[in-house]
Amino acid sequence: MLAVPKGRVLAQLAPVLAQHGVDTADVLADDRRLVRRDAKTNLAFLLLKPDDVPTYVEYGAADLGIVGRDVLLEREYDLYEPLDLGIGRCRMVVAGHRDRALPRNRPVRVATKFPRIAQRHFAQAGLAVEIIFVQGSVEIAPLVGLADVIVDLVESGETLRQNGLAELETIVEVSSLVVVNRLSFKLHEPAVRALITALSALARP
Repeated sequence: MLAVPKGRVLAQLAPVLAQHGVDTADVLADDRRLVRRDAKTNLAFLLLKPDDVPTYVEYGAADLGIVGRDVLLEREYDLYEPLDLGIGRCRMVVAGHRDRALPRNRPVRVATKFPRIAQRHFAQAGLAVEIIFVQGSVEIAPLVGLADVIVDLVESGETLRQNGLAELETIVEVSSLVVVNRLSFKLHEPAVRALITALSALARP
């Protein structure tokens, strides 16, 4: 069983799945089914929110999954990570007002939905911070004084620019990885390796 995030990543996977003999029309069908099984290959798919993919794989509900590096860095999972697909590329950055110095008389306030990544990054830089957890529209935080900077994923950076913000530094480059349940790999190694090999056709340098 393969756990995949709904949306753009699944669409990018479709051509490779088709080459593997999967009926992608059913996998990509616009309906509310969350579990889909291809009759030709007997491969089952779990369609999940991206943040949930590694959880389902770690606990064995799925054998393999496709997940962004940001999710793996934010939480700790016991998973095998055999392949970086190179799709869904973006970057985790610190962003804020380029012309405003960070405060020196108090911890820097950082708004983010990635508190662990942010905390580790600033700790490595020796900078005291106060992490403010927000779920969405994180770019608003510096505009209204909630935070001095943000830590967030960006692709083109256009949302930052339209809100008067700039990328101050890159924390990590992010793309989608294949993750595998360790027990599934031991018990079903030939089948798992065959699927990893098929997915490797999608990998981008």
